[in-house]
Amino acid sequence: MSKFKSFLKRKDIEVSLKRYGIDALGAMAQGLFCTLLVGTILNTLGTQFDIGFLKAILIEIDGKGYTIGGFASAMVGPAMAVAIGYALNAPAMVLFSLIPVGFATNAIGGAGGPLAVYFIAVIAAEIGKMVSKETKIDILVTPIVTILAGVGLAWLIAAPIGKAAMYVGDIVMWATEQQPFIMGLVVAVVMGIALTLPISSAAICAAFSLTGLAGGAALAGCCANMVGFAVASFKENRWGGVVSQGLGTSMLQMGNIVKNPRIWIPAILTSAITGPVSTCLFKLEMNGAAVSSGMGTCGLVGPIGVWSGWSNPVNGAAAINPTATDWLGLALICIVLPAILAWLFGTVCRKLGWIKDGDMKLS
Repeated sequence: MSKFKSFLKRKDIEVSLKRYGIDALGAMAQGLFCTLLVGTILNTLGTQFDIGFLKAILIEIDGKGYTIGGFASAMVGPAMAVAIGYALNAPAMVLFSLIPVGFATNAIGGAGGPLAVYFIAVIAAEIGKMVSKETKIDILVTPIVTILAGVGLAWLIAAPIGKAAMYVGDIVMWATEQQPFIMGLVVAVVMGIALTLPISSAAICAAFSLTGLAGGAALAGCCANMVGFAVASFKENRWGGVVSQGLGTSMLQMGNIVKNPRIWIPAILTSAITGPVSTCLFKLEMNGAAVSSGMGTCGLVGPIGVWSGWSNPVNGAAAINPTATDWLGLALICIVLPAILAWLFGTVCRKLGWIKDGDMKLS
């Protein structure tokens, strides 16, 4: 056993929640962002603003035309797999071998492909690391073993994992349609918390293809945490904090949350309100890429995802021409209500002594 542990240590294989649940999952979300999400945004910009080179079909493959955005979106599987391998410190030969693994897994996994890519890329990367540089013909052994392990696993389990992910996502979305108030509250609070924790809410939403009304609730919860912390901590962090948290990530507050968990109260209470407001009053739907549901106001990706979903829905929903009410709902849910409510709850918490000056100061 001690020899095996030494081997794993030498190969930098660390079986831990941080390595697999935080590092790998967060990297997977970056892979999603740089391909599927950016591709969706480019296609939407081309369509909405009639930008010729973004609308142009560059090539047809098997009868399907690809724009620049289409090419970016098509590479989502390889990008996720490589990003996961990078987070696991995979050697170069393993990293490059994950490209076909990600492509195959995402294709076989279907709509639930992201979750399948996560599991299989992690396993394939670790297997590849085990054999890397262990033979004199490493240039052959490492890629062959990594690809065979990854694609073989994809053939065996990618489809069941993808279907399971879709089933869970469908249940959440169905439940939100049936009970918009309760589920709007639950989804918004849970996803808002996930966004602030050192895990990836974007990857979770993508893995379960969380769109529609449930996706709108998830977006509401994420925005409530990002804008909420930005406003509630304005006294300590001023405008720099607004930018870093409101357009960056509320995860920056995790160190302060550990010291005083009550600083999370304003953001959580805000998400508990904006979630039901989103589902019941404005019926805000995320019909853009599912990853956008978990991005909040990070780079304004969440609101842009809603906007792109109005004209180019990716989940089978009908395209719409947004009304003034749609735009008002988007602005209120993503920015205005989180700012007002978090400020009010934060002020109350400070007066009660639950939050003291300096508790939310970013280092």
